[in-house]
Amino acid sequence: MRLPIADGPTVRAYALGLLRAHRSALTRIAVLHGLAATAGLAGPWLLGRVVDGITHGTTGGFIDRMVAVGLVAVLTQAALTRYATRASIVFGEQVFARLREEFVETVTTLPLSTVERAGTGDLVARTTNDVNRLQHAVRFGVPRVIVAVVSITLTVVACVLVSPLVALALFVGVPGMVTVVRWYLRRATPAYVREAAAYATLNGTITESVEGARTVDALSLGPRRHRRVRSDLHEAFRAERATLNLRTVLFPGVDLAFVLAPAAVLLWGGWLAADGRVSLGAVTSIVLYGYQMAGPVWELIFWVDEIQVAMTALARIVGVQLVAPDRTAGTDRPVDERIAAEGLRYAYREGHDVLHGIDLDLVPGERLAVVGPSGAGKSTLGRLLAGIHPPTGGRVTVGGVPLVDLPLDELRGHVALVTQEHHVFVGSVADNLRLAAEHADDHALEHALRAVDAWDWVQALPEGLGTAVGSGGAALTPAQAQQLALARLVLLDPHTLVLDEATSLLDPRAARHLERSLSAVLAGRTVVAIAHRLHTAHDADRVAVVQDGMVSEIGAHDDLVAAGGDYAALWRSWQHEA
Repeated sequence: MRLPIADGPTVRAYALGLLRAHRSALTRIAVLHGLAATAGLAGPWLLGRVVDGITHGTTGGFIDRMVAVGLVAVLTQAALTRYATRASIVFGEQVFARLREEFVETVTTLPLSTVERAGTGDLVARTTNDVNRLQHAVRFGVPRVIVAVVSITLTVVACVLVSPLVALALFVGVPGMVTVVRWYLRRATPAYVREAAAYATLNGTITESVEGARTVDALSLGPRRHRRVRSDLHEAFRAERATLNLRTVLFPGVDLAFVLAPAAVLLWGGWLAADGRVSLGAVTSIVLYGYQMAGPVWELIFWVDEIQVAMTALARIVGVQLVAPDRTAGTDRPVDERIAAEGLRYAYREGHDVLHGIDLDLVPGERLAVVGPSGAGKSTLGRLLAGIHPPTGGRVTVGGVPLVDLPLDELRGHVALVTQEHHVFVGSVADNLRLAAEHADDHALEHALRAVDAWDWVQALPEGLGTAVGSGGAALTPAQAQQLALARLVLLDPHTLVLDEATSLLDPRAARHLERSLSAVLAGRTVVAIAHRLHTAHDADRVAVVQDGMVSEIGAHDDLVAAGGDYAALWRSWQHEA
């Protein structure tokens, strides 16, 4: 599954809305650059006056005045350009700040079911490559396009004012330029979409290979992963070559238009001047204007190419906002804290159920252990009980209300999931803990850390709770990171907890001690513990055995062992291995 990509009208509407939100800044930039460009037009006009003056006879005083006016124009242009450039940079930063905030807000509210099905590569590419491409265009491209358009417009107006007849020759290369640009634009968007998709796939392959390096090494998968990376690189190379081919047509085509225009002005203007229909100074001014206009036109063409890349990136970023929600919050509220599953089914792919009609009623305050072989559907069941995925069939309710009908912030107050995956965010230990309880004081943080046997090592850090962790900070072991995740759970304080191998990264003795500590803290709360270590099941009030997506047995540990069924076989096997 790929995350959606916004179509052209949607992207243009979004971009126009973004620009309208900053129209006052855009107006200020356009005015400043317009004034700077106007001052820059003085040079060719003054030189034309000088040529005409020398041709017809003039004085040294006239030349001095023209030089003085030119100097004032240059200084004025420099000052205006300075303020215009500063305004452009500020504008770019403001626009990109808004884009970044909206994107982060969107990403953090994506349905987890969609993110998991889409995989990490596409989303990582959108949050890195696409954002980087877009920020370059926002910070520099949009202001430079404004500068180029204003400069070109004013230069053309100046040429027409000097001599409309001579100015006609400037447009001799326009039909060819328009043809080449239109040819390019028709092909650019699909080519750049393909390029971005190729890099997204490559990012995903490399990320998966790095994160799973130990598995790759243990299973001797190195050659296979190398072939996969080379295949993805080859596709990225072909996509890059396709966009490069487009540029090899665009740039020479535009270059030809620039070669034709000055030559046409010289020939046409020279013939008109020889015939006495225009002055030599007018021809001189327009030739200089033609050369002066080359810079803005080239910059405009350059940014047309860059903005095509940016628009493709924006289409992918806006596409994230088009992800449909996987649930709609209702108005009903739970009457109690009882969690129940009725006829529960789930399929990652349509027609291929991994859970088959599970019925499960959790008694408030009980500890239920879910055991079974790998691939039986235990983790999927846990995610549905935590409201992470909407069920394909049946429902999971709390107090009679389906979990997927509750607003997410309210849902997490009822039930929360902690998995064997651990995440340490950049910031202090306290910052990491306050993700679950923003206003928790240091005493509450200490209590949570003591509950998960983490207070001693946190105290030993250089700055205790204030120690920076995450990228660039103090390195935490996987076990310590998992303890932080469990401490966040204590602070979140939901009435029902789903622990999916939540202590798997700790050694058995430490895990046993931690689970006992958590049991004291979580007394009175409903706990669903998914585990391979069957001592967890031994301590539970009830045990549910999941086999092939169904609950094959459920009951107390001693009763199930005495029954001699699936659980008894698992228990005997685990005791033998232990």
